[in-house]
Amino acid sequence: MSVVTIELEADAVKKLELAKLTPRETFSDVVRRAEFPLKPSLARDLLEDFKQRVGSSPLSEEALDRLSEAQSRPSSSPTHWR
Repeated sequence: MSVVTIELEADAVKKLELAKLTPRETFSDVVRRAEFPLKPSLARDLLEDFKQRVGSSPLSEEALDRLSEAQSRPSSSPTHWR
């Protein structure tokens, strides 16, 4: 099996260490057990996720509504946004 070296910040390493079930468990074992949420697929969902992480959305509610509408009817989507 090949090995890849990655760089992690100290808080991420601590999180992995705390997630070990036994002292002999490896970080690879911990990552294999981890469950990651599916990525949001709609623009509004992506921006809501961004808002939760950063604290604010880069788009107005009006722009989000237009994006949601365009995604629900892709054949009638405008080619550019104002």
